[in-house]
Amino acid sequence: MRDKTIDYILRATWQAVSRLYNEEASKFEGSMAIGFALLSIDKEIGTPSSAISNRMGMEATSLTRTLKALEEKGLIYKKRNPQDGRGVLIYLTEFGKQMREQSKQTVLQFNEIIHKNISSEKLQTFMEVADTINDLIAEKKIF
Repeated sequence: MRDKTIDYILRATWQAVSRLYNEEASKFEGSMAIGFALLSIDKEIGTPSSAISNRMGMEATSLTRTLKALEEKGLIYKKRNPQDGRGVLIYLTEFGKQMREQSKQTVLQFNEIIHKNISSEKLQTFMEVADTINDLIAEKKIF
């Protein structure tokens, strides 16, 4: 196939972004998944574990492994949800808050560099195209 397909471009770009984030996270003995999980946890009031998987767009079973890694690294701790005895709230430790801030700065730096190198008009078009692709998929209009 000589011409690149849209799905190839999306996949290759996401793999490059993922590799970039993982390389940066490895400097702090982390991973992209850990960084995004930290960013999905409210730094003050905690977050229900079910909300984290929704925010990250991942399956609950994958999130369980990520949360276990976060706990083992001393980044989070869990408490029973006082409003729902079946649920658990996830809180950041002080170290978790520091690493969350590092993750936040990494994402902001990525966005800043992209904004400096791509015009607002092109980025707006990119966002519109991505939204349309996501809508087509959600509405099951492709397959």
